[in-house]
Amino acid sequence: MYEKILVTGGTGLLGHAIMAAADAHPESRFVSFGSKDCDLTNLEETVEFVAGQRPDAIIHAAALAGGVQYSTSRPATLLRDNVLMSFSVLEAARRCGVKKTIMTLSTGMYAADTPLPIKEEYIHDGYPHESNYSYAFAKRLIDPSIKAYRTEYGINVIGLVVNGLFGENANFRLGEAVMVPALVRRFFEQRDSGAPIVIWGDGSPLREYSYGGDMARAFLWCLENYDDSRILHVGSTEEHSVREIALMIAETVGVDPERLVFDASKPAGIFRKSTDNSRFVGLSGFRYTPFKEGLRRTVAWFQQNHHRPGCVRL
Repeated sequence: MYEKILVTGGTGLLGHAIMAAADAHPESRFVSFGSKDCDLTNLEETVEFVAGQRPDAIIHAAALAGGVQYSTSRPATLLRDNVLMSFSVLEAARRCGVKKTIMTLSTGMYAADTPLPIKEEYIHDGYPHESNYSYAFAKRLIDPSIKAYRTEYGINVIGLVVNGLFGENANFRLGEAVMVPALVRRFFEQRDSGAPIVIWGDGSPLREYSYGGDMARAFLWCLENYDDSRILHVGSTEEHSVREIALMIAETVGVDPERLVFDASKPAGIFRKSTDNSRFVGLSGFRYTPFKEGLRRTVAWFQQNHHRPGCVRL
């Protein structure tokens, strides 16, 4: 039981989802914040902020991330800022005597040729995909950091690995959004034009996506029940091809599927990166929201909020 839980990345999808899930935990007080409240890349500012909040637990959901265009154009920024944030949070937790800390990793950190399904122990096997190597290495570094801080300082810190996230409060900003929110925005904005909608690749690659609300519930379960230096996959393993996902988004938004054009001359990315979440599911008995239902909720939220200043990061 943790009376006060501090959530970083409060303006992002996961941070918002955790705060929404807080209603099911009235015994705890959740406090979220964003970069305007505290610059997590600044160690001393972070320590001072956490000391002032005096939390019992920290969920580190903040991260600098984006789509392929963003990752390839700002690799140094992605590596630097994510590493600085990780160590600022760990040091703040250590210095302030925080009882438990959750660090967030990503399946994007694994090597392109990792055996499938991907298991947690494959984290340091092979070189990550060239398009996101800097973000991948920043996330990989969290794994030895957890072990080192647990060993030397005895702090209770765990690492949870998520895959592609979508849901309410996703980042829909052009050039930064990952596939699902990017397509939701494109389809919504072009729904009445009648023109073809071009999607890169032939649509065959397979992808796993997890609904943000599920990840919030998974994080809160682990906060109370998981205490191990080994990282843990908590994402859904429901898998769909890019074509299937695009068609589901078109159906949900109200776009004629005949308008979708898959350009096979463009790069399609890694064909498949399925994961093994059996350790987590075996421990928790967790049940995930079906992708199509999570998509319906995401589209409904976007349709209701896209026009509100500051509500969708356009």
